[in-house]
Amino acid sequence: MTDTFRAEEARDFGFETRQLHAGQRPDPNTGARAVPIFQTTSYVFEDPESAAAYFNLQEYGNTYSRIMNPTVAVFEERVANLEGAMGGVAFASGIAAQAAALFTLLEPGDHVVSSAALYGGTVNQLKHLLRKMTVELTWVDPDDPDAWRAAVRPNTKAFFAETIGNPGGNVLDIETVAAIAHEHDLPLIVDNTFATPYLCRPIEWGADIVVHSATKFIGGHGTSIGGVVVEAGTFDWSNGRFPVIADPSPAYHGLQFHETFGTYGYLMKLRAETLRDLGGAMSPFNAFLFLQGLETLSLRMERHVANALTVAQFLDGHDLASHVTYAGLPGSRYRGLVEKYLPRGAGAVFSFDCAGGREGGQNLIRGVTLWSHLANVGDAKSLIIHPASTTHRQLSDAELEASGVRPGTVRLSVGTESVDDLLWDLEQGLTYVSKAA
Repeated sequence: MTDTFRAEEARDFGFETRQLHAGQRPDPNTGARAVPIFQTTSYVFEDPESAAAYFNLQEYGNTYSRIMNPTVAVFEERVANLEGAMGGVAFASGIAAQAAALFTLLEPGDHVVSSAALYGGTVNQLKHLLRKMTVELTWVDPDDPDAWRAAVRPNTKAFFAETIGNPGGNVLDIETVAAIAHEHDLPLIVDNTFATPYLCRPIEWGADIVVHSATKFIGGHGTSIGGVVVEAGTFDWSNGRFPVIADPSPAYHGLQFHETFGTYGYLMKLRAETLRDLGGAMSPFNAFLFLQGLETLSLRMERHVANALTVAQFLDGHDLASHVTYAGLPGSRYRGLVEKYLPRGAGAVFSFDCAGGREGGQNLIRGVTLWSHLANVGDAKSLIIHPASTTHRQLSDAELEASGVRPGTVRLSVGTESVDDLLWDLEQGLTYVSKAA
């Protein structure tokens, strides 16, 4: 719970209450109930001594909006609260959040083990950015615990995976993979974008760091780009594997982040060094819009998953569709993991193979009108895309296969419209596929 709720009588507030209130009280100066937008670059210091204390990290206070901002801080605290995390740091995009989460704990010569079933942009980031940092990378089948264990090396520093793979629909056995990571004193980093904290909270199952593209379901309306990293606060960064966090930092006159800040050590380094030096700060206005999205997260997700299941069932029984990857279907290989980790629903993004291969998938998109053809997910509006032509275009054939993308694969992000209208429009598109063939 955040300080907002610690100050009240001891009570375990519900998710819906916390998505509205966590991290904020009415503004003490104006009484404003909504979170104010602090559209400022910088802050006046009380005196030279307090300014020096802030910059030395001896006291915590606002110094510059690239590093911290009151509006952004409410968003960080609210996401951390909903995820059951110690705290969080927001960034200008989901990709920036992922890069910063890794950058904070890695050094040249390190090694990362990652699920191969990832969003194409993440695959590119890990494959190319880590190579520039001279960090080695091993891809593994996320469904194979032995593959995770066998990939560990003496220089391995983290496991990385998605709760629900994009677009293959793999559901991560979080508890098992976290246990393997912890056997080797490694943190598990989980991208929880597709599940959101309403459907799954990976920290409750052993994950150490959770990242989100807030652009997706958290924002929910396709208006803003942003990301956030939250941490459980339970990982021992002084276990001998992470000198970059435990040893004296030359950037702060020898300050030892883990020793000085304890459970906040990683987050303080993430903010005070990585965010400060890479500069991928979230704007206050975007933070405000993300807070608006969080206020209705549970309501939207309930409708998203109900619609997604209906659409998946429709496609699962259609002659022109195959390989429907929605994990909530009764016949899914991930059904047991859904019941364990995602009892409220298996998300609202999945893929299927359209008859006719690449041409069939593209013709389906030509044939629909209500589904918006664009490169995003998590919008209240239903979205459709052909990954092999767009989001996963830079991947090799082998990487496409590992990510669950075939020539005719189409990815759907099921919105909150009347579900009968969504089925009608898909039938229109599939009829067009049939006629074109």
